[in-house]
Amino acid sequence: MKVNRFQIMLAGAIMMGSALAAELMVPRVLMARTLGTFNLETVIPKQFGEWTQVPNIRVVEPPGSMAYEIYNQELGRGYVDKDGNLVMLLIAYGQSQSAGLQLHNPEICYAAQGFRVTRPTVAKLAYDEKLPEIGMRRLITQREARFEPVTYWMRIGHDVPYALLERQVVKFKYGLRGFIPDGTLVRVSTIGLAEGPAFELQNKFIKDLINAADVNTRKVLVGDPAQAVNL
Repeated sequence: MKVNRFQIMLAGAIMMGSALAAELMVPRVLMARTLGTFNLETVIPKQFGEWTQVPNIRVVEPPGSMAYEIYNQELGRGYVDKDGNLVMLLIAYGQSQSAGLQLHNPEICYAAQGFRVTRPTVAKLAYDEKLPEIGMRRLITQREARFEPVTYWMRIGHDVPYALLERQVVKFKYGLRGFIPDGTLVRVSTIGLAEGPAFELQNKFIKDLINAADVNTRKVLVGDPAQAVNL
């Protein structure tokens, strides 16, 4: 088949146009800028409701250099209620939820530190009757005598997607709008309680924490449903 000069020029123009369109569609705006400057250590209250921070509580953290590679801020604390129940909180924040930098599931962190980890189950929590429920994931971890039920969720941009596929869809939708979303992992766990009472206590702690946070901090924790893309 003979190809004339016009066909070659047309093919070249199509290739250049496709490359230009692909370049223009690359997300460039970090959503983190819209949150302003904040410090987890100061915006997360040390005392709220019935909960008071207790010092020198070590929580399970991302292994090795992972935390430094994917998180810009990380906060680990322990809180007790009036009955002496201990709840451990980990919040990890990342400015860029791009393909190479993204929040990691707690299953990875616990398994890397020798815990046996069950498959996660899905749960929902209503923290405000006027707002959508949070989609959370729950799992049981155990290492020797340490039995630690875990609840966590991940915020991507203004959304709180359930699972990996949904998180990828959310990031793709933000990308189409030219945004690179930021993200927060919020993880709550307890020791010394059976599975049922542990998750019940965690639900109370989570609701108390979110409702004690100011408007901007709440957006860091659970996003803004009014601006969510995954409707």
